[in-house]
Amino acid sequence: MLEPEMEIVVLGGGVSAERAVSLASAQAVFDALQRGGRKARFVDLTVAALPEAIDVKRDVIFPVLHGTFGEDGGIQTLLEASGFSYVGSDADSSRLCMDKGSAKAIAAEAGVPVLESLYFDRLNIPRWAAVCEQLGATEVVLKPRCEGSSVGLHLIASPEEWERVGADLGPGEWMVERRLRGHDVTVGILEGAALGVVEIFPGGDGVYDYERKYSKGETRYRAPAQIDQGLERAMKTAAEAVFKGCGCRDFARIDFYLEADGSYWFLEINTIPGLTSTSLLPKSAGCLGLDFANLVDRMIEPACYRLQSFRQR
Repeated sequence: MLEPEMEIVVLGGGVSAERAVSLASAQAVFDALQRGGRKARFVDLTVAALPEAIDVKRDVIFPVLHGTFGEDGGIQTLLEASGFSYVGSDADSSRLCMDKGSAKAIAAEAGVPVLESLYFDRLNIPRWAAVCEQLGATEVVLKPRCEGSSVGLHLIASPEEWERVGADLGPGEWMVERRLRGHDVTVGILEGAALGVVEIFPGGDGVYDYERKYSKGETRYRAPAQIDQGLERAMKTAAEAVFKGCGCRDFARIDFYLEADGSYWFLEINTIPGLTSTSLLPKSAGCLGLDFANLVDRMIEPACYRLQSFRQR
């Protein structure tokens, strides 16, 4: 039985390029907690620091912060240093998963299919011909190594485009992979177990970019996915293996890309996935009959027990 005086402090907003989405996700979580009778408080975080007036003995922190200082281990490091119980993966796991290259290496070690990637910064951009030769492709996807929500995603199919995009690259490390033909698929994880498989069909050119992720009507979903049962089992097993290999806890969302021939490839793992009305983790949970309010309750429960256990020491 959880102690009634516990308060869930929902942190939203943050300082990353995904601030607007974070606010929407955090508001949805806060509303669900209130509807469920939970004692909760919403904090719009505007600086990369812990908010004031939080109590380590009473409060369970739910950082619904996408991107920098949310999924990269920043907020988690501060929470751990101050002794707070919080929802989601710890600092080390968050930091690892934010780095797509490191997460792909873990997935590969677990036997999950991954695409070959090239990594570089804006001062060491490889030649187009060398990229095509090494990846065996004439069309590629370029994206930041450590960003989410398809921020900075580019599709490139010519040396002219490569030169143009390269001239405007921002700081940090970038990664490039061959472009696939098929569609995105995602699997939610709750306490280590896979939820439902969701297929994603963006409109237009079929690219699941930032706009199509967060604009209603821009993308069609199939939840549950209409795929072969053997493929479904394989993808769920792969998702669980990545979650475990990356040292995650509580929940996450694992993204794949599915080709027409049934080949699938690990893309990334999201330790603080979107929780808006168009978000994928709630759709994945819904495949198993778990509505949003119950999903949120299940997401916070382990952290509540961690605080309760700490109090009893």
